This record gives sequence, C-alpha cells and structure tokens, in this order.
Amino acid sequence: MKKTYKIDVDCANCANKMEEAARKTPGVKNATVNFMTLKMIVEFEEGEDHKSVMENVLKNCKKVEDDCEIFL
Repeated sequence: MKKTYKIDVDCANCANKMEEAARKTPGVKNATVNFMTLKMIVEFEEGEDHKSVMENVLKNCKKVEDDCEIFL
C-alpha cells in the first residue's frame, strides 16, 4: 500500500535526510520525499499497520531533522 503525506521541511538537504530516515524505518518498503511539492510518498511492507509505522517514521525523521513535520 502507498500513501502520500504532506510535510513541512526547510531545505532540500533536510528533505533528503527525511527520505533516508523513512526508508530505514521497519515496515517501510520505500519512501520518496519531494521538496518542491512538500510531499512524502511511503510504500508500506505487506500487512503492516500504516499508522503505527508512520509514527515511527516521524520519530526517525525528527532525529535527523528536529524541525521537520509530517502531517499524519
């Protein structure tokens, strides 16, 4: 399953850090961040609960870029 989330991030480099952090989160098959549209597209592993996975994605993104936001 794929879902798109609106994000808030200050720069393209920070968006890349968020993308990398999201990809490393358990339950995420793939993640793409588009800085120009301020959107994150997340593809989840089969059978994963996307809400709990996204809470972990947000925590991991905050570790690398503390002023970023993902609107869940």
